[in-house]
Amino acid sequence: MRKGNPPIPSAGEGKRGEQGYLGYLLRQAAGAYRLKVERTLDEFGVTQAQFAALTMVSAYPGLSNADLARLAVLTPQTVSVIVGNLEKAGSLVRRPHAVHGRIQHLDLSDSGRALLKKCRERVYKLEGELTAGLSAEEERAVRRWLVAVATADAGTAVNASHDQVGAPPSVS
Repeated sequence: MRKGNPPIPSAGEGKRGEQGYLGYLLRQAAGAYRLKVERTLDEFGVTQAQFAALTMVSAYPGLSNADLARLAVLTPQTVSVIVGNLEKAGSLVRRPHAVHGRIQHLDLSDSGRALLKKCRERVYKLEGELTAGLSAEEERAVRRWLVAVATADAGTAVNASHDQVGAPPSVS
């Protein structure tokens, strides 16, 4: 306990619980999820950010570093380090752009695809645990809401999900 001050609440308590600000709760949840992903992928030497990069390059082959930064929600500097490390590990390959000499396209190597497959198995299991208490309808509502928040259109998703899941909890 801190001398003269109230104790710092654990996750899920006080302002770190249902009465907290949504933005803080999203950040807290994202941090907890990132830590779980990092721990589950540690055996492969892959971070959550590297997993995101591998996933996006797999889904959208031929990305540039700038494209990857936008898709993976990472800074260009972070992507530069990640791409360099994944390339050194043999998981990514770069090839020059046909017209713009400075732009490099990114693709997974065979070993990168194999690594991503192993990582996905672990992350899918983790996501299964994360959604275990939700019905399929509730999971869809949560996914819609998160997408709406990310695209700054949360009002539409919240209104659409009320019919299926009920009103969100009060956060006064």
